Amino acid sequence: MLNSALLSSQSFVFDGLLKNWSLHGINTEQGFSYESMTHDWTNNAVGRVRLLTQCRQLYTFSHACQLRNRPEWEAMLPALFNFIVTHYYVNERWIFSLNDDLSIKDRQSDAYALAFVLLSFSHYYRVTKDDRALTLMKKTHRFLLDNMQAQSGGFYESYPVDETQIRRQNPHMHLLEGYVAAFQTTQDEDYKKAIHSLLSLAIKHFYHKETKTLREFFSADWQLDEKTGHQVEPGHHFEWVWLLYQANKILPNSDYTDLAQELWRTATKHGLAENGGIYNQIDGNTYLPIDKEKRIWPITEYLKAITVMPIGREEKVHRVETALSFIQEFYLLPNGRWNEYLNDDNSAKDFPLPGTSSYHIFLGLTEVIAWAKMGNDLKDSF
Repeated sequence: MLNSALLSSQSFVFDGLLKNWSLHGINTEQGFSYESMTHDWTNNAVGRVRLLTQCRQLYTFSHACQLRNRPEWEAMLPALFNFIVTHYYVNERWIFSLNDDLSIKDRQSDAYALAFVLLSFSHYYRVTKDDRALTLMKKTHRFLLDNMQAQSGGFYESYPVDETQIRRQNPHMHLLEGYVAAFQTTQDEDYKKAIHSLLSLAIKHFYHKETKTLREFFSADWQLDEKTGHQVEPGHHFEWVWLLYQANKILPNSDYTDLAQELWRTATKHGLAENGGIYNQIDGNTYLPIDKEKRIWPITEYLKAITVMPIGREEKVHRVETALSFIQEFYLLPNGRWNEYLNDDNSAKDFPLPGTSSYHIFLGLTEVIAWAKMGNDLKDSF
């Protein structure tokens, strides 16, 4: 059963989703990715074209080119990279978004998006050896330190800085991901220092020891936000689990793996719905679900977490099989499409295909495939 599910997943990613996005989701004249697609694979204009979306597509196709020999995808990468640099790097900093006509919409620099500059340029460089990517990664790092760093630790949400803004763990999680990729690509000690700083922030502020939950929303000085501080996303627990184990390879420390295991225990106990799938949100104090809908990305992060957790082989295989079965029954659709949201009864919501989601789907499924290959589960299937 596992082999069949993995082979089906591989086909969905490479022959369905990425193939169709490359054919229909990329503007071949200018090289950029559309923000969103309809289910008949036509452009679904939403009034903005974000740096985030471009970087997630650049990352996904760059990483895919490292896993498969697809010259047609590799040929797309320089144009997408050039579009990002030409349109979003303005006056020595990254802007947030363009209008549909590609004029500038939002000039803010967004910490969350900058994380994906680091991630995508790291992988783009691995494929192309384009030194411009390394230079811009270093400039991005310096901009974060010089302009967006907070005295209380971490980074502000955006630049120009608004110190009254609610602060989130989420951009920091993705900055950790970006810095891990940057260090893996360059072995630059500056990136290792950033990794250590972000891990310390997570242990000190994001992790709520009393409830063993990862909190999302904070005040400027890292107190829980009065209105939203109780909210917990199981998907982010799983995302952190995988990232903590990646970071632990660079900076070995049992504090990081201990935190990963606590987050895993809480999320698997309270975040998995009885009828399958993963809740969007639970209450960190009562552990009861707040949002019973199930977006696709949390279960892909669950898959990644399963691959790194030190649990018994039988349990690991069972969890992978169960999750893949649920994904293939309720989320994945023919022709590389997917259901972005499920209702709490697992019926699909009517929703287009966001350009940001293929990053989650691609990495979740390919990490499971890589784990299975390392365990010789697939033998000569690939």
